[in-house]
Amino acid sequence: MQRYFIPADVLNGSHVRLTGDEVHHIRNVMRNRPGDRIIVCFEDGYDYVCEIQDLNHHQIDCIVVEKFPSQGEPQTKITIAQSLVKGDKLEWIVQKGTEIGASSFQPFHSARSIVKINAPKEMKKRERWQRIAKEAAEQSHRGKVPAVLPVLPWNAILDKIEKFPLSLIAYEKGGIPINQAMAGSQADEILLLIGPEGGFTEDEVNGAHAKGAIPITLGPRILRTETAPLVALSCMLFYRNELGGE
Repeated sequence: MQRYFIPADVLNGSHVRLTGDEVHHIRNVMRNRPGDRIIVCFEDGYDYVCEIQDLNHHQIDCIVVEKFPSQGEPQTKITIAQSLVKGDKLEWIVQKGTEIGASSFQPFHSARSIVKINAPKEMKKRERWQRIAKEAAEQSHRGKVPAVLPVLPWNAILDKIEKFPLSLIAYEKGGIPINQAMAGSQADEILLLIGPEGGFTEDEVNGAHAKGAIPITLGPRILRTETAPLVALSCMLFYRNELGGE
């Protein structure tokens, strides 16, 4: 069944009324009709199986026939703090990071960031990134849509490190393996910092380390900036047995 993330205010008892883009997708793309079922998520920890009762060009009326706990959310909430990068790389990171299980995304400016975003441009970019996260969450059967947070300067990222029980910073010139960095930690919220195309400066790594971030290595090969967060995220969730298996 196709999954849709919908604002909670459309739920009235067991009745759900869908409007907007979802109407076009359900009616014209999926070609659903009365009697067909979809999954609706209000990001409250549950999936709602809804049966379509009536639909037209403007709205779709459904009735909830089943409700069960969402299964797609990792217990470990990992925020990917990604330095701004060129082209559509951040779109790729948001899409694939959502599929793998990232909890949120925190873009930021760093010393070697080539891309600079002003306020008007940032708003449009974030809207697109958030839409990509929503579509990826629906496709991958997540229970929640990861938030794409406002772009921050590096100093604000340093302050953010202190608010997480565990923070890791990827550094190609040195660090410990992810499993060692996570060993013994029961932190259920983790901040993962990834640099831009040129990586972090030594001063940035030292500054982050002084705030409590642990420098980590992702192996003997140098990864692209859009590859690094996905490898690290996968390793972290695998270490916590949250990618299936034991």
